[in-house]
Amino acid sequence: MNNLDWLDVLDIAIELSDKYPDVNPQWISFPDLHNKICKLENFIGDPEKSNEKILEAIQMHWIEECD
Repeated sequence: MNNLDWLDVLDIAIELSDKYPDVNPQWISFPDLHNKICKLENFIGDPEKSNEKILEAIQMHWIEECD
């Protein structure tokens, strides 16, 4: 399992999809999404370094993973 940082948007989405199979990413709030990412076991990114664009990209990939 590789360490993840904010720019690993696809890998983060895959991890979220595996860890939270019952969550519909289409309706998740950015604060909740941010919290779930920071709690991933192999996430090493600085919580202060995220932004709306990154969170949106992760959310889009997560939605695709669910389809």
